[in-house]
Amino acid sequence: MIIRGILIVCLMSLSLAQADNVRRIEHKDGTVEFSNVKNSSKLLTNDRKTSQTAIYKSKSEDVVSFSDQKPKNAAFEVLRFDCYACNPQSQVDWNTVALNTKEYARFIKSSAHKHKLDPALLRALIHAESAFVEKALSRQGAQGLTQLMPATARELGVKNSLDAKQNIDGGAKYLAKMLKQFKGDTRLATAAYNAGPNAVKKYNGIPPYKETQVYVERIQILFKRYQLAG
Repeated sequence: MIIRGILIVCLMSLSLAQADNVRRIEHKDGTVEFSNVKNSSKLLTNDRKTSQTAIYKSKSEDVVSFSDQKPKNAAFEVLRFDCYACNPQSQVDWNTVALNTKEYARFIKSSAHKHKLDPALLRALIHAESAFVEKALSRQGAQGLTQLMPATARELGVKNSLDAKQNIDGGAKYLAKMLKQFKGDTRLATAAYNAGPNAVKKYNGIPPYKETQVYVERIQILFKRYQLAG
């Protein structure tokens, strides 16, 4: 869904800093709207700078649009991105949010088989990390579909984290490593993926970080749903 506001010409060069003032509306079905219309009648559920999804900026003639949906027929830039399932204040209903069973199916199936993973778990992790935004870049430096940090990517042999095939394989390899380290426990493995294995060891379980706790719970929900979806 897209909210559009007609801007004067000088706003056509809207910067990232200015984009922080764009109003954000997150719906329970997982869709997010961004509006630069000051007097929008819609209520915001999260007006923080720590937006938990991608913001795409595109323009057509004198209209600048902001949306969580990738523009299909217009040039765009990604203004911001953060872990999709890590926001404790998220209003998304993870039991009903739309699943994505089609995108990157070949890469996910291949990498899951290669690293002996359930493809449903790998797809759930991608959904939680990036909501399938291939070029996602977080402010912490995490990149791509599985949000690999540059140092981790290098250790995994990933040369280009923004390449879907390489990124998915790297994320799958790391997830498999965490599963092996934590004896197949998907909750601990995904907690380690998010907070690091040392944090899981330190607390002998899921760390008491709210973002990690909600991330693990949401991946579990998505995992079960993707298993049922086949």
